[in-house]
Amino acid sequence: MKPFLWLTAICLAVFGAQPSSAQNGYQVVSVENGGSIHGTVSWQGAAPHLGASEINKDTQVCDPLGQKHRDLERLLLSPNGGVANTVVFLRNITQGKAMDLPLSRRTLNQKSCRYEPHLLLVPVQATLSVKSSDPLLHTVHMSGSADYNLPFTAQGQEISRPMTRDGVVSLRCNAGHVWMNGEMIVAKHPYYAVTDENGNFELTNVPPGTYEIVAWHEGWRTTGESSVYDLATQVRLKRPVFSDPIIWSKSVTVPPHAIAQVTFTLGEHTPQMAEGH
Repeated sequence: MKPFLWLTAICLAVFGAQPSSAQNGYQVVSVENGGSIHGTVSWQGAAPHLGASEINKDTQVCDPLGQKHRDLERLLLSPNGGVANTVVFLRNITQGKAMDLPLSRRTLNQKSCRYEPHLLLVPVQATLSVKSSDPLLHTVHMSGSADYNLPFTAQGQEISRPMTRDGVVSLRCNAGHVWMNGEMIVAKHPYYAVTDENGNFELTNVPPGTYEIVAWHEGWRTTGESSVYDLATQVRLKRPVFSDPIIWSKSVTVPPHAIAQVTFTLGEHTPQMAEGH
């Protein structure tokens, strides 16, 4: 099977949700007869064996339970096969409700050397708030549609930054905690959802019509290692490099005042959708 194309720079979010930004192509209107889309993302086939990362630094803070290893959280499956942390959104929707993405996914916490939540969903032009609950040095390094590098030197410190470009942002720690990783989607309209621990999602108040609905998963395989400079110890460390995101789509018709059902299936051989908008 051919390796997945690198898609971090792909514009996943389409047509902005700010009514004052006409160039974004999305207009907020009153949705009088809207419907909903309910669905599930499920895993097909045997669950892959994924290695954990060794916790080899600041263990009193990073490993309070003495587990010695940390799951990288790139693929979370429920007992019934539901896939968490999959982003589902409508492509090329031009009008609808105002932005109402959940506030809980606009704030990142660093706790026990782990990002909470692992996957963020922030409206374009909105502010991401980042804090640290750990009494040690962290640096949140962002790459992709945002390129901030935020240092945290004290427990309880908070930093906020605007997300000015839509797309995908990868988050890593440059202070030697090489297992810390997360992803952020900066969205230009409100018709985005993140699957819960059972793989379920819901898009509400959707104008009736036929849409392309897209599922995005960050990818779970470790494909190698990259060299990273630990700002705290000033030595070179190895950080895991992950496989490319997987994006796939289908058509959905939303009736007035009704629910459309959509099911996505993810597995080791899920076909990769070509890059596009």
